[in-house]
Amino acid sequence: MITLAEGLRLPTNGLDYTILALYFVVVLGIGFAARRSVKTSLDFFLSGRSLPAWVTGLAFVAANLGATEILGMAANGAQYGAYTVHWYWIGAIPAMVFLGLVMMPFYYGSKVRSVPEFLLHRFGPSSHLLSSVIFAVSSVLIAGVNLYAMAIVLQALLGWPQWIAIVVAGFFVLAYITIGGLTSAIYNEVLQFFVILAALIPLTIVGLKRVGGWDGLTHSLNSSHGDAFLTAWKGTGIGEGNPLGANWLTIVLGLGFVMSFGYWTTNFAEVQRALSAKNLSAAKRTPLIAAFPKIFIPMVVVVPGLIALVMEPTLGKAGADGLQYNDAIPVLMRDLLPNGVLGIAVTGLLAAFMAGMAANVSSFNTVFTNDIWAAYLKKGREDAYYLKTGRVVTAVGVLIGMGTAFIASSFSNIMNYLQTLFSFFNVPLFVVFIIGMFWKRTSAAAGFWGLLSGTVAAMVNYFWLYKQGIISIPSDQGANFVSSIVAFVVGALVMFVVTMVTKPKSTESLAGLVYGTRSPDMEELPAKGDDAWYRRPALLGWGAIVLAAVCYLPFSF
Repeated sequence: MITLAEGLRLPTNGLDYTILALYFVVVLGIGFAARRSVKTSLDFFLSGRSLPAWVTGLAFVAANLGATEILGMAANGAQYGAYTVHWYWIGAIPAMVFLGLVMMPFYYGSKVRSVPEFLLHRFGPSSHLLSSVIFAVSSVLIAGVNLYAMAIVLQALLGWPQWIAIVVAGFFVLAYITIGGLTSAIYNEVLQFFVILAALIPLTIVGLKRVGGWDGLTHSLNSSHGDAFLTAWKGTGIGEGNPLGANWLTIVLGLGFVMSFGYWTTNFAEVQRALSAKNLSAAKRTPLIAAFPKIFIPMVVVVPGLIALVMEPTLGKAGADGLQYNDAIPVLMRDLLPNGVLGIAVTGLLAAFMAGMAANVSSFNTVFTNDIWAAYLKKGREDAYYLKTGRVVTAVGVLIGMGTAFIASSFSNIMNYLQTLFSFFNVPLFVVFIIGMFWKRTSAAAGFWGLLSGTVAAMVNYFWLYKQGIISIPSDQGANFVSSIVAFVVGALVMFVVTMVTKPKSTESLAGLVYGTRSPDMEELPAKGDDAWYRRPALLGWGAIVLAAVCYLPFSF
């Protein structure tokens, strides 16, 4: 069960609580300020497509800075060492660049309001409904992870009963999204991005000083865990053993291609931020702008996990103190930070959870309202009806998230749980998208059966082949990489076979939906004239990839 040890209770005082209360007041204030701009359902679900690229870019990276990033990646750092950097420099940056340069013109230019709506145009109602249901389920499951983690932190660190922590945290997320819609969520995510950094940067600096700097950290970990623990690739040859339980092939294909591209290019909680940009150029730049801060996040998330392992060698080991890998960040907060700074750190941690939950709740209300309710249950109503429905669905999503939060309790490392969900839901969607976008012949039936078969194949591999011990995989993360590869291969094969025996859609109906075609009503790119580097998506994208490759060098071997 995911809990924080009793010994992690922090010595918080009135100053810390004042900082926390002030943050919650600002969050609600942003929600009320954003309410004035919400006049239509497009305003509520996509901010009226009016936000500048720098805002959507920061919101894009902040939406991912939830339980996955803070507790999960710090836990990965403590459990797997420097292998965790693969989730950033090979498992995020290339996919974010691909989204910006290749996929955003299709998403934004076709004027769709969600990722499932794109599938409706490309493959038809069957794939649309199935993908909508998958999105809705995965959104509330992932929102529940953030809410559960937030409640556990409040319980263990501040002494609040768990049910009160769940209700309070859920209320604030519900309030500012219901009041101000996506605009409120996005501007709060920009605020949360800086609050999170204000919490993590001092924690990392003070932690490094405590363990003797980088040299002291590497000496301690090399002595206790071996030379390979602080390298990204050593020991990843096929047949070799390493803490991650994966080889270079499963890392490159499973994480770097299938799982990474599946998450960053089809996860509507992220894509929704880019769709809210004011024009196509801003939409393309949104994930590219986000890629630059994403490159440096390991320095303030993975490194603290390594520091915690040196300061608490019993982390993740069965013992009386009960410290798990998920406790890495709270351990540092308890041992390193004085009052005042401690309040900022707790606020930053809660901001991360709220950002992650808000991203998934806002994507849930958009998909459920537009792609399920309006498309199949209540068609043709006035816009005000769908705006009201969106607010009601937001409340429902938060309540369901409270229930699904406890599903995560069977995982001692929440990153393992989240990666399992991504292999089930995002990877099958990615294979359908990528084949449908680049192969004009792909039929509507192939989209549905590819999506369904890929999802089922991933679940069969994980729950039956891996969990029942039919195949031997060293770790949950290794199993997730294999599940992702299986989902992609099975989905692709099924799509190929079904396409060969079914009739394709007409060429006219695919305009603007397949690479190399263009719909007459797609938005034109802005005319050339401003050659500033920050307005050139291709230069931004290649710059992010090169910078990520440079950051890889110190951890390579």
